[in-house]
Amino acid sequence: MMQPLHIICLLLAFVRENDMADYHINIFYRKEDGGYIADIPDLEFCSAFGLSPEQALAEVELAKKAWLEAARDAGKPIPPPRYRPVIYQVSR
Repeated sequence: MMQPLHIICLLLAFVRENDMADYHINIFYRKEDGGYIADIPDLEFCSAFGLSPEQALAEVELAKKAWLEAARDAGKPIPPPRYRPVIYQVSR
């Protein structure tokens, strides 16, 4: 049985015509919601829900596109991709 907050971290690169950025996407199962949540930490409030990890990922891709379009339309800055989970960070 899955834990209430079973985290599946995926490092995904999204290269689009208008935004050449690689944003990290977290996907985790939330028992209380009965499904998966996907979020992009670098894009404030950019998240989505799905009944499967694949569906959550597809939905957050749409949310990302809408987030970036809304920021551009409003003349707001688009943050560079910065977030990387600790498991990907190298100790110095």
